[in-house]
Amino acid sequence: MNNQPEEDFEDEELDLYEHHKILVDKGQTLMRIDKFLTEKVANATRNKVQQAIDSGGVLVNGNPTKSNYRIKPNDEIKVMLTKPPRETEVLGENIPLDIIFEDPELLVVNKPAGMVVHPAHGNWSGTLVNGLVYHFQNLPEMAGNDGRPGLVHRIDKDTSGLLVIAKTELAMTQLAAQFYHHSIERTYYALVWGEPEEDEGTITGHIGRSAKDRKVMDVYPDGSYGKHAVTHWKVLKRLRYVSLIQCNLETGRTHQIRAHMKYLGHPLFNDAMYGGDKIRKGTQFSKYKTFVQNCFEMMPRQALHAKSLGFIHPTSNENMFFESELPSDFQSVLDKWEAYVSFD
Repeated sequence: MNNQPEEDFEDEELDLYEHHKILVDKGQTLMRIDKFLTEKVANATRNKVQQAIDSGGVLVNGNPTKSNYRIKPNDEIKVMLTKPPRETEVLGENIPLDIIFEDPELLVVNKPAGMVVHPAHGNWSGTLVNGLVYHFQNLPEMAGNDGRPGLVHRIDKDTSGLLVIAKTELAMTQLAAQFYHHSIERTYYALVWGEPEEDEGTITGHIGRSAKDRKVMDVYPDGSYGKHAVTHWKVLKRLRYVSLIQCNLETGRTHQIRAHMKYLGHPLFNDAMYGGDKIRKGTQFSKYKTFVQNCFEMMPRQALHAKSLGFIHPTSNENMFFESELPSDFQSVLDKWEAYVSFD
């Protein structure tokens, strides 16, 4: 028989889980904490925030607070709840965004390499969506796409380039329809190993997850598994050991260009997941190996950039077209290869 007093169990603290951690900006003006959190936390209402504060679940600099507390610059705010965080809860973060176009319906951003597009397991903060939630209020979400406000498409973490973001329900519906009907114009630049025999071509082959590694996508040309995928490509520049390729997507499958180019026998330069982080073409001389390793260090990611984006504006019906420059790491490696082959 347990002789421990019953009230000890009643006083036992419940496990609390950190859902949000916010470091208030240095330039933040005084504001009630309930109002501040309502603006900064996606899908939060003033009533829910006040309930969390009243229950002691909101800490300022480590201490419980009250709804009328006015936040100050450099305050650390934590929101603690009894349930683990859900994937759909998104914290706004003051992340600078490279916005190249914006109007009331949409915006086009130039995503840097290394930035994850939306929060998911292992990447709950620092994503493009965290930045969008901070800078824009009430972004729409597609059905079944909870926790990804504004998104109608995405690109990989280590792929740089253009994304269109919907600011209204109308824009989301119209843009999603254009992606569904494959009418969006998307051009990517990729640096790949080797020189394709042809100057251009089309890769048609279902893409699905590899049976050996769930993180990797394989091509199933017989259509036995995966989803229909079509990539149109052409060579822009031949550099003996590598080639600069333009890819236009007809479909938009996960890792489509990366998987299709590997299937073609020309994996993307420094794409570790698809075998491009090893020397696939060229000599075994130490000078060459050192040169390639230097290139890998200059661009520690797959050489893929979403160069241009074209679509029909959801309200004006205008043809919209945007282009972006190659980022400095990509351009530097391309220049380095051009110099190398010219003196080789």
